[in-house]
Amino acid sequence: MTNTEEENSLASSLRLEAVKFLIQCAEQLKLSPIVKYSALSLFALRFISSLSSSRHNHWLLKKPLNFPHLQLFSLISLWIASKTYDSPPLSLKSLKSIGDQFIKDQHFTKTDYLDAEIVFLRSLNFEVGTMKNSTFLVLQELMMKLKEVAKVGEMVSFEACCDVMDLIYESDDISRMFVESPVYLAAGVLVAVYSMTVPKQRCEFPVVGWVNFVTGCREEDVVLVVKLILQHVVG
Repeated sequence: MTNTEEENSLASSLRLEAVKFLIQCAEQLKLSPIVKYSALSLFALRFISSLSSSRHNHWLLKKPLNFPHLQLFSLISLWIASKTYDSPPLSLKSLKSIGDQFIKDQHFTKTDYLDAEIVFLRSLNFEVGTMKNSTFLVLQELMMKLKEVAKVGEMVSFEACCDVMDLIYESDDISRMFVESPVYLAAGVLVAVYSMTVPKQRCEFPVVGWVNFVTGCREEDVVLVVKLILQHVVG
């Protein structure tokens, strides 16, 4: 394995662990799903991607970026997302408390958290955006519509859908669809969870055809997305 391949492998491993850390902290802080998925989008899909072209000389971005720094930035993404969607938002005191509890290899001060927020926002050119047309919101809408037209809709677990989305964020390849094809990914998650949770004797509802009708997503493409998701989730 070349040095570049080793670096890419290490970066992918650190990304995976940082995403798991973010999800763990969101659960510990009892943040809403929209805050968690907004943070995951900011951190895993935008901030991590910006690091390869980052020209900032701040000590928190010094390469190679170590894991405690990624943990800090994942907490910052939760803080920013909470400021967008929560009233009142997550306090710095609560954020630092969770960091003190779970970041084992380095201690960060309140000033470090404030500096990290500015560094994070600069990396995104201060363009935070919202979750409009996101996979999460499309999925929520699809689940509501499914419950309106079919009794089996009540058997599709929202929590299971969230668990699947969490696992997808851990995958470099599939997680790109959150940006590139959010509607297809939402449709794929719904169909995948339907196939895993609805008993076979109740699976008479044509869920793939219904998703095609509601979203306009081609059935064969939805099936391909479902296969990718199941391969990643089930193994």
